[in-house]
Amino acid sequence: MRERHASRDARRAREFEAFVAGAGGRLLHAATLLTAEEPHANPRARRLLTLSLAQTYAGWDRLRGEDPYARTRACLAQRFAREAWHRYGALGRARPRPGGVLARLTAQERLILVLRLWEGVAEEQTAALLGLPVDRVRTICDRATATLLHPPRGPAPAPAAAEAAS
Repeated sequence: MRERHASRDARRAREFEAFVAGAGGRLLHAATLLTAEEPHANPRARRLLTLSLAQTYAGWDRLRGEDPYARTRACLAQRFAREAWHRYGALGRARPRPGGVLARLTAQERLILVLRLWEGVAEEQTAALLGLPVDRVRTICDRATATLLHPPRGPAPAPAAAEAAS
């Protein structure tokens, strides 16, 4: 009996290690995009991924044909949304400015943009995962894309004559 449990546990560990070896890099990149941290300095993303992988591992035997990547991605998205809500309220409206590429976006905009564009999750699935209407997901994704493609302009440069007079 013990040998059977040990064998099953060893198989489970090997399967999970193989999954992490194959999917860990992409999931870490998605977590880094969500947290808007720099790729070389991403402690929040690493913590988020570690907790999501731990949750996936805890339910590994109950997957029963379900895609472990999709499960981990859902855990990652839900943890990020919950953390942003608890830390900043309303999914990051008054958050500090991290330094990554997506730093101009709110946490909700980043979450939807990463799920839709980086992960390729359909609008309907994204809406179901986040508990939002499909139209709202589409609007937020469009707004986030527009913000990234057309960043707000800074103040106008001072006229040359005013600089010369100084």
